[in-house]
Amino acid sequence: MWSHVTPTDTSTDAGTAADPPANLRTPLLASLVGTTIEWYDFFLYATAASLVFNRAFFPDESSLVGTLLSFATFAVGFVVRPIGGFVFGHIGDRIGRKRTLAATMLLMGGATALMGVLPTAAQIGILAPILLLVLRIVQGFALGGEWAGAVLLAVEHSPPNRRGLFGSIPQVGLALGLALGTGVFALLQVVMSDEAFLAYGWRIAFLGSIALVIVGVVVRLKATETPEFEKVRQSGETSTVPVREVFRPPALRSTVLGMLSRWGEGAAFNTWGVFAISYATGTLHLAKVPTLVVVTVAALLMAALLPVSGLLADRFGPKRVYASGIAAYGILVFPVFALFSVGTLTTYAVGMILVFGVVHAWFYGAQGTLYASLFPTRIRYTGLSTVYQLSGVYASGLTPLILVALIAATDGSPWLACGYLVATAAISVAATLALKPLDQVQSA
Repeated sequence: MWSHVTPTDTSTDAGTAADPPANLRTPLLASLVGTTIEWYDFFLYATAASLVFNRAFFPDESSLVGTLLSFATFAVGFVVRPIGGFVFGHIGDRIGRKRTLAATMLLMGGATALMGVLPTAAQIGILAPILLLVLRIVQGFALGGEWAGAVLLAVEHSPPNRRGLFGSIPQVGLALGLALGTGVFALLQVVMSDEAFLAYGWRIAFLGSIALVIVGVVVRLKATETPEFEKVRQSGETSTVPVREVFRPPALRSTVLGMLSRWGEGAAFNTWGVFAISYATGTLHLAKVPTLVVVTVAALLMAALLPVSGLLADRFGPKRVYASGIAAYGILVFPVFALFSVGTLTTYAVGMILVFGVVHAWFYGAQGTLYASLFPTRIRYTGLSTVYQLSGVYASGLTPLILVALIAATDGSPWLACGYLVATAAISVAATLALKPLDQVQSA
């Protein structure tokens, strides 16, 4: 049976609507700063996979094969993320949210910093891509426990009437992390030659993670544990094996539908935030720096609009906001690639700002609150991690590979790839509409 602790249970002073803002500022800041740094680290790799790693670590391959191999190592991070989700979800549901999040950040930061000093294939041969793969595995393992914990740190501290807004704050960290990563890469390429950037400039972005991680760990350790988890711990109702409950009724339905509902979101983000960079510079032959600036601007717009999505979730419910946003993404896939196909920076920018800056914010801001509403507190960390990270293997990690392969199979035409993206949106909308938040299950 479900625990009696519901997603709207806020029995301590830290969770009431009358709280002064200062009581909530630290956990919100810890959630936002932490996710920004973690995603900065993770998406540095994504940007480097498009611009650097295919040449530095797979230099003897053709342009297409090198890009595919680079994106393959990118995908490996997603394959490992479910394992991290199970491990850190178990820890987070057993001992608490905040200490688990500090551990994930240290692991992520260490792996990213080591990438910054990794020798290339020209220096140590085949060992270079192997070491790169190992560090990518560590990154994926750490990030597997990050997203769910950051969402819960915000949502489980929220007043009952602001869960949507609070749940959107960790999502802002993803947009800011991507913007920071692409922005730093763009800046480095402006201030140095292509040769210098490929030789050592890209390493500066990775080594800069060390300072960011120190700040993030300090902020997270200052945050208080969430009142909802404290209530479960004090009552002795923590789950012995949370992952077992997640894959058994009554949680199993939420787990499966949640994973299907995320397919469109994962495919969308990794299309616009990862694949579109490679597509613009490789297929459309747009300049690298302006392309990165466009992605940075779109990501910053997304960050600004995500709290609006959270407010809409509080007004209309996260399920409606998420489903309608995913539907809009599916409708716009073909028109946006038509804009891309014009081949100008202006049309590329219009498409990216529309579908990435606006539409992605529309549904992504509601996602964390929606998934948090599906599981009781005692298994919520594991439940969110499972839904988000296990679906990430096919929804996120494989997307760039699938799109590259589909476009190559159709002699450079993007339309079959667009059909795949529309299908992911249709599956996600159907699954989302079938979801039943925990309060609906209990009142049925």
